[in-house]
Amino acid sequence: MFMHRIHQKQRVYLSSPTMHGDEQRFVQEAFDTNWVAPLGANVDGFEKEICAYTGSVAAAALTAGTAALHLAIKLAGVEQGDIVFCSDLTFSATVNPVSYEKGTQVLIDSERDTWNMDPNALKKAFQFYDGVKKPRPKAVVLVHLYGTPAKLADIMALCEEYNVPLIEDAAESLSATYRGKQTGTFGKYGVYSFNGNKIITSSGGGMLVSDRVQDIQKARFWSTQSRDPAPHYQHSELGYNYRMSNIVAGIGRGQLLHIEEHRDKKEEIYRRYARGLEDISCLSLNPYDAANSKPNFWLSCLLLDKNCPVTPTQIMEALGKENIEARPIWKPMHMQPFFSDKPFISMEEGDGVGGDIFHRGLCLPSDIKMTAHAQDNVIKIINSLF
Repeated sequence: MFMHRIHQKQRVYLSSPTMHGDEQRFVQEAFDTNWVAPLGANVDGFEKEICAYTGSVAAAALTAGTAALHLAIKLAGVEQGDIVFCSDLTFSATVNPVSYEKGTQVLIDSERDTWNMDPNALKKAFQFYDGVKKPRPKAVVLVHLYGTPAKLADIMALCEEYNVPLIEDAAESLSATYRGKQTGTFGKYGVYSFNGNKIITSSGGGMLVSDRVQDIQKARFWSTQSRDPAPHYQHSELGYNYRMSNIVAGIGRGQLLHIEEHRDKKEEIYRRYARGLEDISCLSLNPYDAANSKPNFWLSCLLLDKNCPVTPTQIMEALGKENIEARPIWKPMHMQPFFSDKPFISMEEGDGVGGDIFHRGLCLPSDIKMTAHAQDNVIKIINSLF
């Protein structure tokens, strides 16, 4: 009896880490100096290099982007019962930290030009939560979805008009710019993520950035268990174990050397999809404001018209049969069971713009190790369904 080995097609990932070798040099240095615990030269170096790259004044390297968001929420003074305006179309990590501090999220719908927070819906929210009839929000948490900058000029103008601090969740948008300036550096606080699927990775980890040096120092204090400067272990405030490992920071430093290369490859992927799918009249890619912004194209996504004969699920299943990973668009927070009781502000009826994008959209494989041949196969499979 003969055993026939079934050769499975090589997996095409949505977005996986791409290592270059420079990471090992920094990690080896940590081993050689025995700085394998939290803090060390790599942590200090990573913070300085992120500041140099983004134009931030100060940074705190932390265990996750979520940890950075949590500390930004605390720095904004959010306490029990406080209102925080949050992007609705996002991953739950954006809004969870508000609950950590027992605040209340008010979820702001997206607009169609960038899929990000709608300035008109934000204005509507400010007019309702005016500080008289309803309490004014303590902060606005804005997401740059899939690496596409939001309409920052309009949103910042509203935040300044109502004197409410802006927190940028730039977890997905490191290297993306708006009017020539890095996302994450417009608000009072900015947050980056180095999760394994991001444009650069440290295997995990995040960074809090700000031009307010004292606030970053406070975040570092909180993130190291709020240990007071005393010869014994003394704690006057609640603390967290949020500081980044020196090993992890070494990986991040090596990755940062290649960030522009990664961004350029992400854009090549987006452009190839645009060319390869242009004949499908009821399909478009995730949009951006070309006049004002330069996305990092972290994920290329498609959106199908309402009358399209094919559904996102059918495309995802067809790709899955060929061992190609695709994923649904983030399910908006107001549609999530845990947040379904939170106020939702939209300029449209029903589930709003974000809900519509969720139902009609799909994230396509955007891995920078994906060959042109592999991507052409993705394009061929999608075209064959129409």
